[in-house]
Amino acid sequence: MNAYNNCGLSRRELLCRSGMGFASLALADLMHGEAVADSVANPLLPKPPQFPAKAKRVIHLFMNGGPSHVDTFDPKPELQKRSGQPLDGGNLKTERPTGALMGSPFKFQRYGESGIEVSELFKETAKSIDDIAVIRSMHANVPNHEPSLMLMNTGESRLIRPSVGSWMTYGLGTENQNLPAFVSMCPGGYPIKGAQNWQSGFLPGIYQGTYVDSNNTRIEKLIENINNFRVSRDDQRQQLDLLNQLNGIHRSTRTSEPKLESRIQSFELAYRMQSDAAEAFDINREPQHILDMYGKGVHARQTLIARRLVERGVRYVQLWHGAGQPWDNHDDLEARHRDLAGQCDQAIGALLRDLKQRDMLKDTLVIWGGEFGRTPVVEMPKEGTNQGKMNGRDHNHHGFTVWMAGGGVKGGYVHGSTDEFGFKAVENRVHVHDLHATMLHLLGFDHKKLTYRYAGRDFRLTDVHGRVVDELIA
Repeated sequence: MNAYNNCGLSRRELLCRSGMGFASLALADLMHGEAVADSVANPLLPKPPQFPAKAKRVIHLFMNGGPSHVDTFDPKPELQKRSGQPLDGGNLKTERPTGALMGSPFKFQRYGESGIEVSELFKETAKSIDDIAVIRSMHANVPNHEPSLMLMNTGESRLIRPSVGSWMTYGLGTENQNLPAFVSMCPGGYPIKGAQNWQSGFLPGIYQGTYVDSNNTRIEKLIENINNFRVSRDDQRQQLDLLNQLNGIHRSTRTSEPKLESRIQSFELAYRMQSDAAEAFDINREPQHILDMYGKGVHARQTLIARRLVERGVRYVQLWHGAGQPWDNHDDLEARHRDLAGQCDQAIGALLRDLKQRDMLKDTLVIWGGEFGRTPVVEMPKEGTNQGKMNGRDHNHHGFTVWMAGGGVKGGYVHGSTDEFGFKAVENRVHVHDLHATMLHLLGFDHKKLTYRYAGRDFRLTDVHGRVVDELIA
């Protein structure tokens, strides 16, 4: 018996249905072609992840310079007991000469139902500890700022590679076409390595982060040239259309001009931003009780702006503490750490509570940390670096702390540990590549499959390394 008779179909019905099937295939191919064309015309259109995601957006609180984990989120009773004594077996190699153990000058206290200990420096942040996963076993490659910043922000410490935010927007696009997909705010200027921290590398330039100096309060200063007071919006549109036609003619005679394509797209984004950017960056539109909750100062302002941006569809917002490396406290650590934490703790605590009350914390991944930690031993006096003082800590890549909240993270959880003094990660160690792999997993991507072909090779954020830390996922 013929196959179509087995299905209970007549010859005529089979032919009819087959014809419809071929038409459906043709329509599907046409629609796919249109989708591809749209993605080429605008690579920032929203795209689905590889699998269902727990997080849709990221806010990265970057404490550039390297905060001390043993003074913030990794209490060490044995360090306090043996303060002033030499470390058994000698000190691990760091950037500068170090001496005896130096206990923390800050008190720790248990918070929340989880009872996780947090330093007095971050008592407002600690109020949300039951929503936070504290990773006390981070480690990196070297004790130097530049390569460690590049590793944390791009997954590569030496060569030019796309930043985490660029990989994320490459994979997901963005939900608001009138705002940048990736914003990097740093008050007062650039951090060490400048724009390389939010570079797009070999990815198309449209995925590079947009830098904002959050010291500025006026929209015209926050986003330079956002408004044109001499030319109307309609005239601007006509000028841009003409420019696009000319650029299109130029592009049609060349096989590949990614820089030209990025420039065309950046012009279009700049035009669209005129309608939404002023509103998104204006915190004066917030009610007074929200302004009071975040507090005063630049960190309150930029943290509240971060919430407003992700609320409006921006995918990745990175908040730097300030120009240079503010947390790099080789001397006067007690006074400087207290001052730095005092500048941002209230705003960070407010951000976590604010996101939660808006039902946004569940799919917003918040990350806190620096490029490395600091030694549990004192840094020795060295001319030209610490003014001959012995009250600071050297860089420490052997072990440090990063915490994550929201976005599918297991709250009220401590992962891994450093040794009894806080010098080296010893239990459930998490490398920066592992952190990146876990972030991408929460965003719906297999870090081994989110790739971009360049110079004959498929590159990825984690290179040939990284593993997903399943214990961190709720």
